[in-house]
Amino acid sequence: MNKRILIIEDDGSIAELERDYLEVSDFEAEIATDGYEGLEKAQGGDFDLILLDVMLPGMDGFEVLKELRKKSNTPIIMVTARKDDVDKVLGLGLGADDYITKPFSPSELVARVKAHISRFERLTSKESTDILEVKGLRIDKAARRVFTDGIERNLTGKEYDLLLFLAENPDRVFTKDEIFREVWDQDSIGETSSVTVYIKKIREKIEPDSEKSRYIDTIWGVGYRFKG
Repeated sequence: MNKRILIIEDDGSIAELERDYLEVSDFEAEIATDGYEGLEKAQGGDFDLILLDVMLPGMDGFEVLKELRKKSNTPIIMVTARKDDVDKVLGLGLGADDYITKPFSPSELVARVKAHISRFERLTSKESTDILEVKGLRIDKAARRVFTDGIERNLTGKEYDLLLFLAENPDRVFTKDEIFREVWDQDSIGETSSVTVYIKKIREKIEPDSEKSRYIDTIWGVGYRFKG
């Protein structure tokens, strides 16, 4: 059965171009032309990935993203026309898995869609019941749930992936490029700001003291290390 993609995009020509390239690559694609319609379709349909434009009528992409992340870990790629990092940092902070800037190569779009679906399937298909515990942190791999000091912390899908990767490789220093390649399953191409954003969000959720790290150390000029 072909993978289903939801395109939430108010520019008809861009939406149709995305759909055409995805369908040529054996995906099924459906279009929503504003934020409210996109949110309704996303919540009511079984989609494998969502392409979400930032600037939408009715409800913008960030609001749609926030609503979707309350209940769903479906991979979401944000689409933005802005060249600076404002939209990108905000989108990643709200739980987007990736972003792509207009104008983009259709082949790059398809490649990113395939990469994120493939990674999500690998992560969710693991049937391991292992529980990883260290210093009050408990990661339930089967349920993809995280607890600190007995309290569940609601991490987004990508936040969970990044935390699990570091926790499964304790006391090893990883550069931002290495983390991006392992967690995003693609080369960073200078987009390592994503790693910084996600580390910050994870710390806000699991670290009891933001001034003193219990779990993730910053190794200045190099990268990050999980303290085993």
